[in-house]
Amino acid sequence: MSNAPQSIKLHRKSRELELVYRDIGGVRLSCEFLRVHSPSAEVRGHGHGQEVLQTGKIDVEIVDIIPTGNYALQLVFSDGHDSGIFSWDYFRELCEHRESLWDSYLQRLREAGASRDPQEQVIQLFDPRANE
Repeated sequence: MSNAPQSIKLHRKSRELELVYRDIGGVRLSCEFLRVHSPSAEVRGHGHGQEVLQTGKIDVEIVDIIPTGNYALQLVFSDGHDSGIFSWDYFRELCEHRESLWDSYLQRLREAGASRDPQEQVIQLFDPRANE
């Protein structure tokens, strides 16, 4: 249980989950970040290369937090997603690598021509001569 945070607080107004650790202090993770990095099969797939890019999650909120044994939390999101079990180790990984994980997520969105905003549609125009 060494990776368990000392405390966890949901900030509803800013839509952030704050995890406080003895050694690194408080780390805030947005609900959107947690939703798009859910450890569920719906997001991660069932193996490498089967990940499903989550789009349109900018306004998602955490509506419930359910303790799962002494090792994890189940987060319930406003879009109905509730199948991810966030272990203490996974929370710690997210806290320690949040910037690179977020940058990678934004890059995947750009490459897919997708958006964080569910009300926005991205259309990429290609120059047919670009491949000549």
